[in-house]
Amino acid sequence: MALLALHNYDLDWTQIRFNQLSDTATFIVETNVDGTFLLRIHSEMKKEAIDSELVWLESLYDKLKIVPLGIVDRNGSRTVTIDRGDGYYAHASLMRWVEGAHVNSGITEGQAFKEGILLANLHSVAQDFEVPSNFERPVWGEQSFKEATTQLADYYHYFLTDAEYKLYRLAIEKVLCWFNTIHKNGQNYGLIHGDLHQGNIVFHDGNPRPIDFGRCGFGYFLYDVAHAILGLHPLQRELVVKGYQSIRDLEENWLPALESFSVMVMIEDYCHHAPDPRETKGLKEEQPYAQAILRNYLNGSPFLFNHIHLN
Repeated sequence: MALLALHNYDLDWTQIRFNQLSDTATFIVETNVDGTFLLRIHSEMKKEAIDSELVWLESLYDKLKIVPLGIVDRNGSRTVTIDRGDGYYAHASLMRWVEGAHVNSGITEGQAFKEGILLANLHSVAQDFEVPSNFERPVWGEQSFKEATTQLADYYHYFLTDAEYKLYRLAIEKVLCWFNTIHKNGQNYGLIHGDLHQGNIVFHDGNPRPIDFGRCGFGYFLYDVAHAILGLHPLQRELVVKGYQSIRDLEENWLPALESFSVMVMIEDYCHHAPDPRETKGLKEEQPYAQAILRNYLNGSPFLFNHIHLN
């Protein structure tokens, strides 16, 4: 299907190799002249949603120059439909490869600060983006959180005891109640990356670049920040926030909100990975820290920028 998709593009490619399989199947396409590209095969996403992602990326690229940029096919379409001939079809999209590398040994203080600047710049562009009438992307918020957590009831026993699961249920209830206290406005809500964890940030010449916008949609900007900081140490988290604040102001009560979004992101992540038996060992190993976060959250004790006790 990848080869069929490439027939739709004026691309003098020399090599194609499998990259990875997640929500999409991705392939790296090399050329002699035009550089490197990423080909995505979307098995379930609608064409309108893929086109909308690429429209958003075009706007970001126009302002920031550091995000993936979609390539249109010979007919000027952002998304192509591949018919395998046996009744199965899928959509495909092609984009330029973002140069950079992951930081495998932990980011520096300077890199953490720059990640905050990156987030603020993404959200500043989002604030000015005029959403087209046919724009179709998911919404990340109260309803999506409810839908994600329904899966935990079926799979929690793979990595949680009943007592540990009780803490999750209480935290889920607290997050959902907290959603009733916040209000959307142009300063705190808009188009977000939706999955900007450390694995979706690469560094080029010392500067962070975001990749994999497949989950981009509408949500609170602090939800994006929570994804970026959850896997960092307390000092690094603080530096991300300081970098963000050097570009954009945060609302008065941003810290409790960021902690709620961080708990939300953590729980969503476990809900997503719980059904996969390959993830069970890692989920179990993370629980002492996760349980400590939940206890602090339920007790109203700040935890994002503090070292927390695991017992």
